Amino acid sequence: MKLTIDRLALWILFVLLFAMAVRVPLDTDVWWHLRSAEWMVDNGKILDKDIFSHTQTGEAWINHSWGGELLLYGVYRLTGGSTDPAGTGTIGLALLTGALATLGMAGIYRMCAGNVYSRMFVMVIGASTAAVFWTPRPQMFSFVLGIATLYLLYLYKYQQRDRLWLIPPLMVLWVNLHAGFAIGFIILFGFIAGEVISRLLSPDEALTWAQLRKVSVVTGVGILALSLNPFGPQMMLYPFRTAGLQTLNLFIVEWKSPDFKIPATWPFIFLLGAIVVLGSRAPKLAWSDLVLTAGTAALALWSARNIAVFAIVATPVLSRQLDSWLTAQGWQIEPSRSLTPIQARLNLALAMMVLVAAGVKIGAELAPAAVEKAHQEFLPVELAAYLNETHPQGPMFNEYNWGGYLIFRVRDLPVYVDGRTDLYGDDFLRDYIRATLGAKEWQKPLEGINLVVVQKQSALATLLRQDSTTWELAYEDALAVVFERQ
Repeated sequence: MKLTIDRLALWILFVLLFAMAVRVPLDTDVWWHLRSAEWMVDNGKILDKDIFSHTQTGEAWINHSWGGELLLYGVYRLTGGSTDPAGTGTIGLALLTGALATLGMAGIYRMCAGNVYSRMFVMVIGASTAAVFWTPRPQMFSFVLGIATLYLLYLYKYQQRDRLWLIPPLMVLWVNLHAGFAIGFIILFGFIAGEVISRLLSPDEALTWAQLRKVSVVTGVGILALSLNPFGPQMMLYPFRTAGLQTLNLFIVEWKSPDFKIPATWPFIFLLGAIVVLGSRAPKLAWSDLVLTAGTAALALWSARNIAVFAIVATPVLSRQLDSWLTAQGWQIEPSRSLTPIQARLNLALAMMVLVAAGVKIGAELAPAAVEKAHQEFLPVELAAYLNETHPQGPMFNEYNWGGYLIFRVRDLPVYVDGRTDLYGDDFLRDYIRATLGAKEWQKPLEGINLVVVQKQSALATLLRQDSTTWELAYEDALAVVFERQ
C-alpha cells in the first residue's frame, strides 16, 4: 500500500492523538476502582456492599462499574501493577487510556465529512475538547460506546445501512462496564426527537415514520436490556439517582458547570463557537444534528463532565458544516494520488519521525521518575507512607478527593468518605462539606473521630490548629496535615 499524502496525514493524526491521550493516572477515583476489582478477583464474586469505609460499612452498594473495574485491573496487573501506584502498572493504565481514546476518535473520524485535511482540523478540535474526560477510569468505556451508538445511527440515516440490532447487546455490555449508559440514551432520544421534528417540518430530509418506529422499538428493547446485570432492573434508574445528588452539582468539580478560566475548557468554547458561526454560513443542520448538538451543549454548560458527550456529537456535525462551506467557496483541496519514488521515501521518513517523536513523548511522560514526580505533586503519597508506617488510631476523617487513593494505599485504615457519592448520599456529603468549610456545626461530623487527614491549606486544618486543646498536629507535608485527638 502506497503511503500517499492523505494516508500520511491520517497516520500522523492518529499517532499524535494516541500520544496526546497517554497520560499519568492522577485521578484518585482510579484507585478505589482497582481496589474493588482486586477484592472481586481475590473473592470470586461481585462486590455489592461497602467494605472500604467506616461510615458505611456493610451497606448495600451498587458497584455499577464492576466489569470496567475488572478490565482496568487486568491491564494493571498484566503490566506489573502492585500496591505501589507508581509501579509499572501505571504505564499499562496510561496506554489503555490512549488506546480507548484513539479508538473512539477513529469512530468519530468515520462519521466526519470532507477530505482528510478538513477532517484533521475538526478532529484536533474535537479531541482537544474530549480530552478533559480522558482518564483511566471505567468512564473511558462509556466514551467509546457512546461513539458506537452514534455511529450506528449515522449508518442508518446517512449510509442506509441498518445495524440497529446491535444497540440492545451494546447496552448489555455497557451496563456491565459503567453506568454511563445514560449517554447512549441521551443520543438515542435526541436523535428520535430531532427526526420527529424533521418529519413534521422537513419531511424530505427525515427518516420515514416506519424507520422512526424501528429506532424507537430498538431503543425500548435497549432499555429493557439494562436489566441484564448483577444488580437487576434497579440499574435503569441508577443514573437519575446519581445525577439527583445536589452536592455533586454544587461542590464536586467535574459535576459543576465548567470553569472557563481553566485552559482545558477552552477547546469546548472554540468547538461550540465554530458550530454557531458556521451555522450562519453553511446549509442548515439536519434537525437530529441540531437537537443533539444543542442538547449536549446545554448539558456540558450545566456539568463539565458532559463536555466529552458534546464533543462526540459536535465533531461530526462541525465537519459536515465545514465541508459544505468549503465546497460553496470552491476551496476544497483534493489530495494527490500520484506518488514518485522520492516522495514515497520522504513520506515514509516523515511517518517514522512522527512515530519516534510520539514514542519519545510517551516515554518521557511515563518514565518512572516522571510518574513519581507527578504523583508526589498531585497525590498524598507521603501521607500514605506515614499512615502505613505509624498505624495511627482511627476512626479517620479524610479529604474527599483523597479517599480513593487511601483505599488503595492504606489497607488497614478505613476511610470516612471517597468518590462513591451514590453510597454516601446527600445528607452525609452535606455534613462532610460543612466540616471541611468550617460552616455552622462543623464539629458534628468529627464526633467519634480520632484522626483527621486533610489538605494543608483547608479551612478545617486552620480550625484544628486553633483548637490545640482537642487536636494535636501529628504530621505535615507539602500537601497534607494529620491531626490526632488529644
